[in-house]
Amino acid sequence: MSRPNRLSTFRLLPLMLALGVVASPSVRAQSLVDLYTAALGYDTTYQSAKSQHDATLAKADQARAAILPSAGLAAGISSTNQEVQPSAGRTYGTQSAAISASQPLYRPANWASYEQGKKSVVLAQAQLMQAEQDLIVRVSQAYFDVLAATDSLTYLKSLKAAVSEQLASAKRNFEVGTSTITDSREAQARFDLVVAQELAADNDLLVKSLALNQLVGKQDTSPKPLKAPVVLAPVEPADVGQWVNQSQSTNPGIQQADVALEVARLETQKAQAGHKPTIDLVGSYSAINNNGSSTGVSDSRINVGTIGVNFTLPLFAGYSTQNRIRETLALEEKAMADLETARRSVAQGTRTAYFGVQSGQAQVKALQAAEASSQSALEANQLGYQVGVRINIDVLNSQSQLFDTKAKLAKARYDVLVGGLKLRQATGTLKADDLQAINNQLAP
Repeated sequence: MSRPNRLSTFRLLPLMLALGVVASPSVRAQSLVDLYTAALGYDTTYQSAKSQHDATLAKADQARAAILPSAGLAAGISSTNQEVQPSAGRTYGTQSAAISASQPLYRPANWASYEQGKKSVVLAQAQLMQAEQDLIVRVSQAYFDVLAATDSLTYLKSLKAAVSEQLASAKRNFEVGTSTITDSREAQARFDLVVAQELAADNDLLVKSLALNQLVGKQDTSPKPLKAPVVLAPVEPADVGQWVNQSQSTNPGIQQADVALEVARLETQKAQAGHKPTIDLVGSYSAINNNGSSTGVSDSRINVGTIGVNFTLPLFAGYSTQNRIRETLALEEKAMADLETARRSVAQGTRTAYFGVQSGQAQVKALQAAEASSQSALEANQLGYQVGVRINIDVLNSQSQLFDTKAKLAKARYDVLVGGLKLRQATGTLKADDLQAINNQLAP
């Protein structure tokens, strides 16, 4: 009578997991998109990158000021008390105001700084994109880490129940004399081992849940499980070369290295401008009002307006300009090497991510076949044990093998889903919208 109950439990377990039966009914489950949205407003790493992005935009606007006109206003007032013995004293004063303005006409270094400011905007956008993609992957990894830990704990609880039942059966058979004490001791040893594994799995789930809570800024997060049947989409395009080519143009890391090279070249232009002249258009207007003077009591007013062009040509600066050019040329070569390093690293990372997803999908298929085989082997061993052609350890081993296979299969599925996101991250095409495809595979 006990055998049908055990077999039905093994068959219903995957469905129970898919429907989230093991989750607490008092906790509202969250989807992957829900938790990612929460992390956007809470994760300090992303918030830091966003603030740095805003600061860089403001700094880029500062560089623009070097090519725009500048103006200033100055005003002053003074009073003088003069005493001459034996004559009477005299007091007189002066009021003045002046306004001046200048417009750079030819300043190569200023224009290079302005171009660097525009490049820094592109750099800031690439950095923010990289931070957003990193957050997507971190949230997804933490999300599925919790699901994998939950599955492991659930499978171990079911294995514990099955081993406990096998232990009780072995004890009953020993009492009636149909089995030896060895069966009971083997079952007891396996039960104790499963209890220890359950404790470790429970702690692992606690740690993974705390990590997810910390990431998204919520307490008691409850990720929605995958709904059955789990369908893993194939990698498209199925050509690693296309993924690598895509990564060379869209990966944020390569974009940052490319911008760094352009900034280094502009820095060389700034250094070379140390040998070039500068030309500015300048103008000023001043008004001075005198209320008497040291030699007379009559008032006077002087208005002066000037406009002109200032020309400055550097002649010698102690070889500082030449050495600055040498420095920037070396830094330019370094930026070129860094760009090539980034290209190679991204290409290797893209290939690794691509083949990782391919391998993961193959493992999922193999583990699905192994799960079916393990289920059949367990049922055969349970039947053989009842008729006396199998011993207790055979059943215990089959139970362990089945639940271990189930846990590995669930973990492999999660790894494929996260691996797909990491592949898009490697190419620089990962967006928050990509989470919706995974969200559609979650249980309602």
